[in-house]
Amino acid sequence: MRIVRLVLISAACIVIGNYLAVAGELNRVIHARLAPPRIGLFLANADGSNERPLLPADGLDYNASFSADGKWITFTSERGGSADIYRVHPDGSGLERLTDSPSYDDQARLSPDGRTMAFVSTRDGGTANVWLLEISSHRYRKLTSGPGGNFRPSWSPDGKWIAFTSDRDTKVARWDGGWELVQSIAIYIVHPDGSGLRRITELGGFAGSPEWSSDGKSILYYESSPKDVYPGRLSTITGVPETQTGTATSQIVSVDLNTGVKKQLTTGGGLKLSPHYLQGEDVGYVVKTKTELGLAFVSGRKVEMLPLRQPSWSPDGKMMVYQKTIKIQPPFLKPSFSFDPEFEMFLTAGVFPAYSPSGEHVVMSTFNPFGLKMMDADGSHSRALFDAQEKMAIFPSWSPDGKSVAFGLGPYFQAGWGNVAQIASIQADGSNFRLLTNGETNSGFPSWSPDGKRLVYRVSGSDGRGLRILSIEDGKITTLTTEYDNFPGWSPRGDRIAFTRSEEGRFEIYTIRPDGSEVRRLTNTDGNDAHSVWSPDGKWLVFSSSRQGWKDEALLNEIGPQPYGELFAMHEDGTGARQLTDNQWEDATPAWMPSRALKASQNGPRSSAAVIH
Repeated sequence: MRIVRLVLISAACIVIGNYLAVAGELNRVIHARLAPPRIGLFLANADGSNERPLLPADGLDYNASFSADGKWITFTSERGGSADIYRVHPDGSGLERLTDSPSYDDQARLSPDGRTMAFVSTRDGGTANVWLLEISSHRYRKLTSGPGGNFRPSWSPDGKWIAFTSDRDTKVARWDGGWELVQSIAIYIVHPDGSGLRRITELGGFAGSPEWSSDGKSILYYESSPKDVYPGRLSTITGVPETQTGTATSQIVSVDLNTGVKKQLTTGGGLKLSPHYLQGEDVGYVVKTKTELGLAFVSGRKVEMLPLRQPSWSPDGKMMVYQKTIKIQPPFLKPSFSFDPEFEMFLTAGVFPAYSPSGEHVVMSTFNPFGLKMMDADGSHSRALFDAQEKMAIFPSWSPDGKSVAFGLGPYFQAGWGNVAQIASIQADGSNFRLLTNGETNSGFPSWSPDGKRLVYRVSGSDGRGLRILSIEDGKITTLTTEYDNFPGWSPRGDRIAFTRSEEGRFEIYTIRPDGSEVRRLTNTDGNDAHSVWSPDGKWLVFSSSRQGWKDEALLNEIGPQPYGELFAMHEDGTGARQLTDNQWEDATPAWMPSRALKASQNGPRSSAAVIH
């Protein structure tokens, strides 16, 4: 039953041969999630007027579409924990849950006769594939398989074909050779029985969100290029300077399935996404530029400029359903769905959270404004610890005695390239700020040794790169590595340091002894493995990974920087990896609650069951 997987259930969990928790005790991990705080579904007239909610907008509801007869709207919701498919009548009645899986289910479309639903799911292996659900019998069948992700299924009007997009037959590529992954997708069609698979658009490009014409003779889609994927996600309305990413453009295109002749329907800059054929051969789509986000039509007719995404029109063309992000102040600590019943997961409002040694407090980085924020472990009594003003204060690390916090101070990530940053520290009461490093390099991501005598951190700049160890007593700095290494974490047992290394075009997790010997590679997957943190006993590591690939078309993502990344746990030697999250958002920067604090929280009142602001 699904209920055993919910994060708020505390049960005895003993797994023979892969033992993690004692009976009655779960492992608590808190982490950041780059996702909208709330998404609601709305209805409006075809021109965007007369907007009203489809359902109360109090969670994450998205990717809605009308059935062919206009009687149902299918959509994805995380109201039950994980992402599952629901349907509801346009008047908001008859809400029904269609899928019930701890895996990610999304992007549903009902067949023309309403008997079968095509949708995207990571069930059976973790990779995004197109599945079919027979509504009456509730039987599932996997339609696509093989390496690569498959997205956005769309039925032909006669129900004999399903169009979808896929990054199969492509290689993992990176934007500007760095951390960011780019995506290349093409459009395919296949019969519902799995036969007749055929690629419609060329490899090496970016063709998304296929929609069939009413006569089934052509397919409508948006067309861009892989080089536009990263700037398209980040540089349009998110405030990231174009000097860092460049600009992105896409056009609305149709292709004749018999002749292969393409016809471009739009021109000009900006992203044009989610196209739909309308009555009278007009085409509606979403336009996304630096200054606007909303609805547009190929015919040029005027509409209400609503900040909408993923519109779907009713069969008569008179009404549309769409999603909107609703801005709220997220809670400092919020229960989240756990894919693994031995873990309970919580989301933090900041990034790079870190537990104090006693487990009584959490400190984390904030970006608006820049600084460090501290709260009690149950999410209460949030207060500012450090105001970084115009600089970033990231990757806080508690000293073993719990009296001070070390952190990186300065520009990091894209803004940090070639700029100076230092390691700093501050007392847990906010006093006695001081810099621990100097010079012209970019220093950051510190981690204390268990005895409190040293800090390991990473450097990047004119003075070299890699990991360094700082002696707190005399200020002496020792070179540990000289490679492209980051995110170091000292084991609670003191014998090894975990870190992420970029090697051969991949980011993988390694460990090394503090004297520089015995370098071990723990992961070996496509994508990025990073942000590793130790369990309190030093026997496990929790980390973020994009090994399962994309779950949707990258240009449809509305919050950066990466629309991918799940949390995993593994043994200290890299074996026994187990998945903790499964969704379309980026889950990263975890922290593992110390055992003694966890026992106290689980034996006392379950205050964590409430959302705490």
